[in-house]
Amino acid sequence: MAAGMKKTDNPYPLDPPIPPDPHPALPVERGPKDEGVGVWVPEEKHRLLWEYLDASRFAWRRWPNRIFIDPFAGPGRLQVKGESFSRPGGAVLAYLALEKGAAFTSIFVGDLDGERATACERRLSAIGATAKAFPGSAATTVSEMVAAIPRNSLCMAYVDPYSLEHLSFAVLRTLSALPKLDLAINFSTMDLQRNVELEFDPDRDRFDGAAPGWRQNPAICSASRQNAKLEFFRYWLNLVQGLGFKHSAQMPTIRNTSGHGIYRLCFFSRHSFPDRIWSDVARDPNRPLFDE
Repeated sequence: MAAGMKKTDNPYPLDPPIPPDPHPALPVERGPKDEGVGVWVPEEKHRLLWEYLDASRFAWRRWPNRIFIDPFAGPGRLQVKGESFSRPGGAVLAYLALEKGAAFTSIFVGDLDGERATACERRLSAIGATAKAFPGSAATTVSEMVAAIPRNSLCMAYVDPYSLEHLSFAVLRTLSALPKLDLAINFSTMDLQRNVELEFDPDRDRFDGAAPGWRQNPAICSASRQNAKLEFFRYWLNLVQGLGFKHSAQMPTIRNTSGHGIYRLCFFSRHSFPDRIWSDVARDPNRPLFDE
């Protein structure tokens, strides 16, 4: 539990004992090499999501429609490298976080692989959630999700693609049509650090969808090699803020088992209250944005 947070009677379910898989025969997320995901997924990314939702449960209770959106949900279950058992995925974890007294009234989950999206829906339904799968690319499915959300809804979107190539700004722009929306976005600082210089090549376009117009930005173009990645990140933050959001100053670093920063978990909101809650949960030591 982050410093300054009130302890609740809602224990984090990715600490032992792990909730059992209601559908063990369905697919499980084991990472791009099928060797298991990094331990930082449950210990950092998912724990922050859990703690934010748990701390904000009283605000969620006031809304008749409480919607969770995860366009990169995967199958709803994951296995950490080196472990013999599986754990709940992010969308399942989000439902469990508010299950007592403020449960999400709808959870929309997407995945490029239809079998994985359906697996997530089935796992959510098995624990009592009202869930709907949207198979296909996020560029298509997010529009369908937004169209299905009723008025007078409080929404949270958890956007967690593997790389910047899939962090489409068009997806964020579509989500921004929702008037009551908070965004938690995993931004791949590792991808940016490794590849930003290569992406200046006009024949490459991996970052163009994430930050349209970045090559024409004067601050990025005039930056040193060391600072180009930082200016790119600032440019991206400003793009998202231009959709009517404010980003939290607290952007905790997600680190791999070698201690290297691989993501920043960025939180965007339109009101001060969710920002204050996120700031309490995500307060991070003063570390550089990128590893030297």
